[in-house]
Order: sequence, then structure tokens, then C-alpha cells
Amino acid sequence: MRSLAFNIVYWILSIGYGLTAAFAALAPGRRATTWVIRRYVRRMVQAMALFAGIRLQVRGKNHLPSGAFIVASKHQSWGDGFATYDQFDDLAFVTGDHLEKFPLLGTVLRKLGAIVVNSCGGHTARAALKERAADAHREGRKILIYPEGHLAKIGEKYRYRSGVWHMYRDFDMPVVPLATNLGLFWPQEESRKTPGVATLEFLAPIPTGLPKDEFLARLEAAIEGRTAELIAEATGRPVTAAVQVPTPSEVALAAATPA
Repeated sequence: MRSLAFNIVYWILSIGYGLTAAFAALAPGRRATTWVIRRYVRRMVQAMALFAGIRLQVRGKNHLPSGAFIVASKHQSWGDGFATYDQFDDLAFVTGDHLEKFPLLGTVLRKLGAIVVNSCGGHTARAALKERAADAHREGRKILIYPEGHLAKIGEKYRYRSGVWHMYRDFDMPVVPLATNLGLFWPQEESRKTPGVATLEFLAPIPTGLPKDEFLARLEAAIEGRTAELIAEATGRPVTAAVQVPTPSEVALAAATPA
């Protein structure tokens, strides 16, 4: 019943605030649209607690540096975006172009200054990421990116993509790893929800200037290591390292390639 109640409220909030944001997008600048979306996110986090029984605890905000920086987060749940966006006043986020399939959402994303890239990656996606992230950087905004590029199941991980390193190098911005266990309570895009206390934990920033391989290894170790600990903490089970699996695009490519 909790899951059903939350899912009903989810769609009521999404449709209501989505239409309001679309009208707000007609106004000059980002201010009106940002105001609407911030309230939408706050209401969704409240609904998670009230209807789904999923309460959030946030740790490590003392690690957040002053000025602009990049948040590189584990991505286990559709709720990750709500939970993280709610922690900041103005956050640019990297998202796949799959969200543009929803009516009017593409207009709202562009108005918000979201960094929309091709979900399959490649040179075109990298060029778009660089161009749109540069806009956010010029405005001094913090940027949220999911380095794996896809929602991962609990206990699994995908190859960490290099897009986050290119932003880190090009803009000379520190990167704050973000670990979470929210996927235990709201798995990926599933309608089923499990009550409990989910944790977001900001970790010590990775300083600027590291070479690509060292940076990506350090980022992955921080996110995956702490995420595994948060999962163990919530479940009472031993800490277990996530297993790397192929991405959906890699699976599709392998299926299409003749044996």
C-alpha cells in the first residue's frame, strides 16, 4: 500500500509541477523554472518519507568545498536525482537524452541549464558534455554527474566513463564523490518501495591535477568502497564489493554483432 500511495503521489506531483515548470519556462531567464523545480524536488523528498517511508540522512556536507565543484555520484535509484538536487540551491546536472521523450520535459531541461547528452556516449556526447558543462562552469554552478551513465542494481557497477575526468581537467574543478544506498529502498526505476533510512554521503574531494587513470581509479574506489559500506550498514551483512557488469548499450551491441 505504501508503494501504491507513493506512486500515485509521484505522478500527481510530476504532472502538476511539470506543467507549471513548462509555463514558467516561457519567462525570461532560469529563475522562474528553477523556483518551480526546487519546490517539486522538495515535495518529492517529503513524499518519499511520508508515503513510501523512505527517510534520508545526509552525511559529509562538511566536505563540500566553497565555490564551483563537480559532484560525481553513484546511481542506483530514480530517487537519487531528487535526493541530491535537494541539497543545493542551484545545481546543473548531466542527464541522458532519454528524458527528452517525455512531453515538455526537454524544454524544461534546457531552461534549467541541464547538461543533456546522448545516453550511449561517444564523441558526439563528449562534445555536447564539454560545451554545455562549459556554460554551467561560466555561471559558477555546481555540476552533478553519474560517472557510470546508467542506473546500477545493488551489488553491481558499470565501467566508469571518462566524461567526468574531462570536466575535471578542462575546468580545473575539484570532484566530490557521493556514495549512497538509496537503491536498497527505491531500486532503480521500480514501483516497489521499501521503508527505511537511506543515506547519501559526500566524501572528501579529489584535488585537481591528477592524470586520467589515477583520477578515475581514485574516484571509483571512493564511491564504490563507501557505497558497499553503506549497503552493509543498512542490511547488517558483510561488506561486499560490487561486480562490474556490461552496460545496456554494450549488451545491445554484443547481441547485434554476428558470432
